[in-house]
Amino acid sequence: MLAILSKITVTCFFASYIVVLVLELLRLLGKIPGRGLLVIVMMSLGLFAHTSYLVLRTMDVSGAGDRGLLASWSEWSLLLALGMAICFLVFYLRRPDTIISFFFLPVILGLIGLSIAVRPMAPFSRSEAVEVWLSIHAFGMATGAGAVLIGFLAGVMYLAQSSRLKRKRAGSTLRLPTLETLARLNRRCLIVSTTAVAVGVVAGVVMNLNRWGHVGWTEGGTLLSFLLLVWLIVATCVEFFYAPASQGRKAIYLTLASLGFLLLAFFGVLTSSHGSGETPDVKKTEAKNIEAKKTEAKNIEAIVMTALAECPEVQRS
Repeated sequence: MLAILSKITVTCFFASYIVVLVLELLRLLGKIPGRGLLVIVMMSLGLFAHTSYLVLRTMDVSGAGDRGLLASWSEWSLLLALGMAICFLVFYLRRPDTIISFFFLPVILGLIGLSIAVRPMAPFSRSEAVEVWLSIHAFGMATGAGAVLIGFLAGVMYLAQSSRLKRKRAGSTLRLPTLETLARLNRRCLIVSTTAVAVGVVAGVVMNLNRWGHVGWTEGGTLLSFLLLVWLIVATCVEFFYAPASQGRKAIYLTLASLGFLLLAFFGVLTSSHGSGETPDVKKTEAKNIEAKKTEAKNIEAIVMTALAECPEVQRS
């Protein structure tokens, strides 16, 4: 399987996106049966090839000395193009009757072209890559946490306002935003938090691969961060694809529960080595190095004492 996937090149997914653009341009000729399904199929194939190419490129570079993983302008352009392609497919599944492809696809193709143009530029080292991905990881997780908290507050206000409307107290001097406003704010916070946490988690994985060469998947902070991301994705899918969620209340409850997963993730980070920037393996290695240095010092001292004891001048004195 890897032998087949290793033959994937930039041309493969670039061609897939070109086909999608051509299919979308056929809208101008009128309604064509099956066109929408072909767009989804070709876009999915393009995303699969795009993702496979980046993953395999990372695996190839992992043993290339001090060269950073996903640490060049070319790779960052491809990552941005991948993110734009995913957003386009999500929006298209929501509203296939729109012409958003006329705006998204040229940008995606342009980013891929940019990645080819800047390919000769030298990549960053592992230490430089760690700093870049650490900043992205921190920004993504902080933005996601803030969006979850704002969504939680919007959910609490939604339930309070709903209760006041049932009791006919919404017209008092102590007013809250309308249910429509709060539901809209909750939806936007859900989108922002899911996107930001996804970026933060991916950046954290790349950062650890650059720093340690592996990811501690069973570590508390890492595991709970993935759990938070999975929950946010589920809540977002319910919000956008489950019809009753348009009434607001079900999505509000999911957002309220997101705070619990966020607190669990923070607890896992703060109570594990994840929060200190060290891994258990690194601590064990440092302890072994210290012990080895102590043993080496003792051996040198023993050798020196033995040499002094055997020296005739020292014996006469």
